Amino acid sequence: MKPYELTLRESRDFAAAEGFDALRSSLLERIETLNPKLNALVRFKREDWTGSPRLASPAGGELAGVPIAIKDNICVKGLETACASKILKGHVPPYDAAVIEKLKGAGAVVFGQCNMDEFAFGSSCETSAFGPVRNPWDLERVPGGSSGGSAAAVAAGLVPAALGSDTGGSIRQPAAFCGVVGLKPTYGRVSRYGLIAFGSSFDQIGPITKNVEDAALLMKFLAGHDARDSTSAPEEVPDYTKSLRRDVKGLRIGLPEEYFGAGLDPEVEKSVREAADVYRRLGAEIKTIKLPHTPYAVAVYYIVAVAEASSNLGRFDGVRFGSRIAADSLKEMYEKTREEGFGAEAKRRILLGTFVLSAGYYDAYYRQGQKVRTLIRQDFQKAWESVDVLLSPTAPTPAFKIGEKLSDPLAMYLSDIMTIPANLAGVPALSLPCGFTRSGLPLGLQLMGRPFDEETLIRAAYTLEQEIGITGRKPPL
Repeated sequence: MKPYELTLRESRDFAAAEGFDALRSSLLERIETLNPKLNALVRFKREDWTGSPRLASPAGGELAGVPIAIKDNICVKGLETACASKILKGHVPPYDAAVIEKLKGAGAVVFGQCNMDEFAFGSSCETSAFGPVRNPWDLERVPGGSSGGSAAAVAAGLVPAALGSDTGGSIRQPAAFCGVVGLKPTYGRVSRYGLIAFGSSFDQIGPITKNVEDAALLMKFLAGHDARDSTSAPEEVPDYTKSLRRDVKGLRIGLPEEYFGAGLDPEVEKSVREAADVYRRLGAEIKTIKLPHTPYAVAVYYIVAVAEASSNLGRFDGVRFGSRIAADSLKEMYEKTREEGFGAEAKRRILLGTFVLSAGYYDAYYRQGQKVRTLIRQDFQKAWESVDVLLSPTAPTPAFKIGEKLSDPLAMYLSDIMTIPANLAGVPALSLPCGFTRSGLPLGLQLMGRPFDEETLIRAAYTLEQEIGITGRKPPL
């Protein structure tokens, strides 16, 4: 097996046996061959990743020598971090995000930064200032968004694992489109310190990996309380790798009927229902349940999340961060910097967010949106009275063509209809490969669980993964 084909755990063992330089050289060769086609990694030059003191083989740690790529909205000290936006060009953080501190403490090495939708605004990785990312399974299709660069890089073997962020599905949907595993932790489980914010009550950092074992391994180091993040939960962190066992006997799995309606691709539905049959055969109890406020999730999300985005992006004005356009007055500088710095989708969401927060519209939109968000959260709370896990498609369709939905924002937004509710409720959710279309595109299913019960998700996902045996199939690159 080539080094670039290794999982995270296998890469760790390879680095220990053969040395980090051997692993790095193989990945660099792979990146130089494939990244020009995929555009998954940004600002990647060989000279930046060879002979650098920060890439010296670590002395120890459970992840010693393992290269991990980082989404371009997670701050890394000394590396330009720009959220794939022109307005943050040249922004070099003077500190590491909490998750970067933890990974470095475990011996892992930051190895490249991943392309993304600008400021995580998108579901296709087409809104990046660096240009679109391409799906390694079909270069004419999107990898999903906004963590599409992370998912494409892992699927193509450019890196053994990557970090993404998930505000409305931005880890899980790309994982489904690219045939890898993506885990969005419970809101508050992983520190957001050092994550450039989109929606502060939604955002969570999580792993994108080749299999469930690697996701569990990374979560051991990502999770935990951080006093620098006021939303970080002081919950005890278990050893997630202990959940890697084949055991779903007696597990109560709910199929939300609202996720299996109009607009769901027949091949997606068939694959997910076949997975439910596998769980039933293994001793799980499968039942249909209702999450009645699901139809309102997308509308609520695009009120509340854009309001938070508008507030968060107000700080990017050409004064404190990133690029600045010269002008004759302060007002003109603001206008020119934002006009040239923000892309079309960022401007759309800033305008929408400002509108729903404005006088005369706040009560009609933002306040109502928050009320319905509470109802959606209550749907999940009621569901946990009768089931332990929810099973659904991750996305209603396989990966779509590049440009197919770019001119239709509503169609683009609806591609996250399956993933948004978990963010509104703050519950953990995992996307797992579950099949392929007749044309060879990967399909993903979603498992959602109780708050802070990532262990059950990992156990359920690992059981199915081992049973159906499709994780690890490689794209025809």
